[in-house]
Amino acid sequence: MGHVVEKHFRQAWESAASTYRSSSSLFVEQNIGLKAHVQRVMPVFLTLRSAEGAALVTAMLPPPGRYDPAFRIILVGPENRDPYPEHSEAIRKLGEHFGLTLERARCYPYAGMAPSRK
Repeated sequence: MGHVVEKHFRQAWESAASTYRSSSSLFVEQNIGLKAHVQRVMPVFLTLRSAEGAALVTAMLPPPGRYDPAFRIILVGPENRDPYPEHSEAIRKLGEHFGLTLERARCYPYAGMAPSRK
C-alpha cells in the first residue's frame, strides 16, 4: 500500500483478532467465528481505484462503516499524498454511501502540515 493506512490495517487486524473468544471448546473449531468477529469490530479499509485499477485513495472508516465521533477517519493517496485536490468528488460520494462527512481537515492526517513533514 505504501502509506500510513497499511500500518493501521495491521494493528487493527491484530487488535481485533486478540479480542476474539471462541464459543467452541473443540480445537479444530476454535477459529470458526474469527473472521466474522474481525469484520464486526475492525475498521473498514478500502481503496478507490481508477478504471485501470490504479489505487487513487485509501480510506480507513469506522467499524463497520458507521459514524463514530471518537474514531479517526483517515484518507490518503499513494505515498501519503493528499487525495482531495484530484478526487474530492469520489471522496464525497464515498462518504455519502456510508453516511459520513469526509472533510479534508478532519480525514487527511497531514492537512495543515508542511509537505516536507509527510
